[in-house]
Amino acid sequence: MEHQIRTLTARLLAHRSLPRSDPLVRLALVDDAFRSDLDARLGAVGLSLIDNPYAAHVAVALAEDMHEPVFGGGREYAASNAGLTRDQLALLVVIWSLIVLPKRERQVNRQRLTDDGQEDMFGKEGPLAHGGEVSGALSEASLLADFAPVLGHKTYVQGKLLSRLAQLGFIERRNGMIHEGPLLDVLLDYRTLADRIIHGTLGEVLAQAGHPPPVRDAFTPDDDDLDDTGEDR
Repeated sequence: MEHQIRTLTARLLAHRSLPRSDPLVRLALVDDAFRSDLDARLGAVGLSLIDNPYAAHVAVALAEDMHEPVFGGGREYAASNAGLTRDQLALLVVIWSLIVLPKRERQVNRQRLTDDGQEDMFGKEGPLAHGGEVSGALSEASLLADFAPVLGHKTYVQGKLLSRLAQLGFIERRNGMIHEGPLLDVLLDYRTLADRIIHGTLGEVLAQAGHPPPVRDAFTPDDDDLDDTGEDR
């Protein structure tokens, strides 16, 4: 087990995130002793494993008590410790809202992107889906048309904002489409953001742009119904 722990720890430090389908990641999610050892290794260098059962990846991040020693005594890091500017952070939250909120609704209702709308009597008993099965993509051109005017201009949003979010692993850009990156769901706190977006000003902004967020009460995830691998209990 020592070699497996060292291997997984090194890979997490090198890549920052790994798919939860990875054999060693799955072992960490189901084996208490293995997870305890992993947490101890990461904790010894001020890190912790971030796991969201609805996300397709796990990630490492600074332990909470390390935020201030690492980023300083000021509070600037509270909004973003990834070096994001205010406009980059604003676009990140918009993209999170347009990708993760609909994805979570599909996950809770056990629906796929290819769902034809017909009732599936066994759908609620199916395994929790991740990745491309439930995570939709955004048209980059549509996103720019809707939000570039308030964030700067098209060239600026493409070159300074989207490129930075892709570089950090929050999104992936392919063939004119914006897809969920490995860190989009796992590092942004759903429970904190969802209510603020749906019932806040951003919800109104999204609705005005033709992207009304789902109704929160219709798909409140309950992590207690899932085991550590993201499967139903």
